Amino acid sequence: MEELSVHSREEKNVEEIARRFVPYGGRKKSPLGFYLAMDLSPIQKDLASKCYSAVADTCDDLMLKLASRGIRYQDEWPFAIHLLGHVFANDLNSARFLWKSIPLEIKESRPEIVAVWKIGQCLWTRDYAGVYDAIRGFDWSAEITAMVVAFSENYTKKMFQMLNSAYSTISVTDVAHFLGMSEDRAIDYALQHGWKLDSSCKMVIVKKPKTVTERKLDPSKLQRLTEYVFHLEH
Repeated sequence: MEELSVHSREEKNVEEIARRFVPYGGRKKSPLGFYLAMDLSPIQKDLASKCYSAVADTCDDLMLKLASRGIRYQDEWPFAIHLLGHVFANDLNSARFLWKSIPLEIKESRPEIVAVWKIGQCLWTRDYAGVYDAIRGFDWSAEITAMVVAFSENYTKKMFQMLNSAYSTISVTDVAHFLGMSEDRAIDYALQHGWKLDSSCKMVIVKKPKTVTERKLDPSKLQRLTEYVFHLEH
């Protein structure tokens, strides 16, 4: 009986903590109360494993679950990570929708959310250099820095592939602009990828990827092959 009463007291204590720190619509919180309200481990798992492309979907699913359970999550929700998840996945429509749904007081109190959205805005308006300025123009928190770096690297690769497809020659200045680098770094980056530099006019000759042409079978050869197979079978 004593063991049962001890367990009962422990359960009541947990219930009391939940009532005190996770009230409906309340703002009071504690580490334990926050844990009881929201388990963000799926998001943390994606970040730890660098599965950044999965972050947006994980956040969306978890947010819907919390909302369906009537838990007030906005005050402690990792909106910057959630927003960057959509930007990372190049889902700018979802990023805009999320941005509009964030309460104004949260935007005003968390400048990192605004900094992430600035990246999204530059992508939306195709302000290529602005994307890099937005990335470099904010002192990112430790929990999001690695994801920002990964996004920047992926974006640089994407821009380089675009240049590779669109140009046969391009000025060093334009390469630096599109890749968000100094001209010296842009030249090094281009040379590492097989491009050639014409230093006399500061132009870069783009190395086009090899195209694989589909070889068509000669109709006469196809006819001979058909006759050969026919004789084998009869």
